[in-house]
Amino acid sequence: MIIAQLTDLHIRPLGLPAYRVAETNMLAARAAEAVRALDPAPDLIVLTGDLTDNGLPAEYEELKALIARLPAPVLCVLGNHDRRETFRAAFPDRAGEGPFIGFVHDAGPLRLIGLDSVTPGAGHGTLCDARLDALEAALADRPDAPTLIFLHHPPFDCGIRHMDAIALLEGRERFRAIVAANPQVRRIACGHHHRPIATAFGGAVTMISPSVAHQVTLDLTPEGPASFCFEPPAYLIHALHEGEIVSHQAYVERHAGPFPFLADPDYPGR
Repeated sequence: MIIAQLTDLHIRPLGLPAYRVAETNMLAARAAEAVRALDPAPDLIVLTGDLTDNGLPAEYEELKALIARLPAPVLCVLGNHDRRETFRAAFPDRAGEGPFIGFVHDAGPLRLIGLDSVTPGAGHGTLCDARLDALEAALADRPDAPTLIFLHHPPFDCGIRHMDAIALLEGRERFRAIVAANPQVRRIACGHHHRPIATAFGGAVTMISPSVAHQVTLDLTPEGPASFCFEPPAYLIHALHEGEIVSHQAYVERHAGPFPFLADPDYPGR
């Protein structure tokens, strides 16, 4: 079982860059082609929020065309740049029932849970009691299934101050307690921070995927200003291997190689 996680696409209306310089539609299209080239192909693709830049109908129409090019079924959660009502209008078959947009999906031995962490009108994330009650029920329903939880907002501080200010701020401690009480949670996978970052949260490996577009500048100084850069776009691959979840970071762009490892005749056996 192979799951490709792409995040922070920031799709714009056709022909318009994000922040005047980030050609996010082109970068997302390149990411789609990289995923299409994977061998073996992924069984599922999860998009972890900021699917669009402003939640505009025209942006979701561009997203529709992109999803149609992906080589496997797609599951979505939303980010702070998305709009629930506009997403529902564009993707009524993906919105589900109730006020929040998430998913519970069984993929063979795995259970995948997508959480809606959007706080309308704000950049930070929220997991209210209703969302956490639903998480507890989904975990109780298959307590023996290795589980991956996907959400946009990371539930921990990473030291990049301007991102920590808009991480998951509401419901964090109850979320931690739920994860700690459910050891079947093997991975928590997030977006939002546009950087590869990992820690443990409630005893579970918790990872932030880089963006397939622009990245947040790595600045751990106390007063580091909010800025972004064009470090290489990347995504995560979560694979079930001998009963465990193993995660890989994969780059969108191609690089030189592959080259075979050939032994140097002057140093045999090395």
